[in-house]
Amino acid sequence: MQKVLITGGAGFVGRRFCKRFLDQGAEVHCVDPVAEFTGGIDPDNSWPLFSPRDFPNFNFYRQDCREWFKQRADDDFDYVFHLAAMVGGRAMIENHPLAVADDLSIDAEYWQWAEKARPAKTACFSSSAAYPIARQREENYELLSEDMIAFDNDIGMPDMSYGWAKLTCEYLARLAYQKHGLKSTCYRPFSGYGEDQDDSYPFPSICKRAMAHIGEETLTVWGTGDQMRDFIYIEDCVDGVMATIDKIDDGDAVNLSTGIYTSFKQFARIAAEECGYEPEVVGLSDKPAGVFARGGDTTKQKQFGFEYKVPFREGIRKALKSYGQPVA
Repeated sequence: MQKVLITGGAGFVGRRFCKRFLDQGAEVHCVDPVAEFTGGIDPDNSWPLFSPRDFPNFNFYRQDCREWFKQRADDDFDYVFHLAAMVGGRAMIENHPLAVADDLSIDAEYWQWAEKARPAKTACFSSSAAYPIARQREENYELLSEDMIAFDNDIGMPDMSYGWAKLTCEYLARLAYQKHGLKSTCYRPFSGYGEDQDDSYPFPSICKRAMAHIGEETLTVWGTGDQMRDFIYIEDCVDGVMATIDKIDDGDAVNLSTGIYTSFKQFARIAAEECGYEPEVVGLSDKPAGVFARGGDTTKQKQFGFEYKVPFREGIRKALKSYGQPVA
């Protein structure tokens, strides 16, 4: 039986990994304080898609992982999925940058623990926010490839304190391999989405806004609405990790992306169409917008055997159905 640790396991991404490994019969250890703004859900309240307490192989610690690391020294984990982070939607990243900077402490504590516990493999979750914002501007943007971040060269300015924290975690992963032989793969997910995502994120909020305003002439989105993201379904992200985790050991990074830009206006129009109406989509310029265009090059992930499967419209339809909206 595999033994798996998932920090931040009660969050949106962590719950999916818990389900995947619980179904496989692994001994799953989930550590999460269920902190405000993170989208974490206490397993005692059940989770949206399943109840982890139904599995005898599920072990939960409602605890900050930094405290857990100080108390535990298990040296037999086959995999660690290090997802713990202070992160929410765009409002969290822009309005609470010092709280987000707590991620520096979380990652430092993890790698110090890993040096002693020596898990066989770590899946280290970075972010597309680590990429230089200079390559994501309206006047100059391009699909972001992994080699655009080189720690022996100019890495550029990442996105806010969250981007800096994720860059630091990647650098620590490489040092952990070079100095201590700790094996890991760093993942840079783009705009992951799914039915059970917290409403502080754009995907569920736009879908639910489209449902709430059926038949109206206008529908609003944050920013100008022209800003673009690379939306990838959460199960595709999980598949991408599972397909590549044993193929990289030295802390090197790989994107989890589709390579397709979709503007928030396009997204809102699709959601409205699936709800049966065609409003004018209007931006709210007083709301946080982030960078103009963030999309991930897929070349490297394809080389390692992963390609996304779920088209964005299909993902929107899945969510609308789960929210109770009839779609054709």
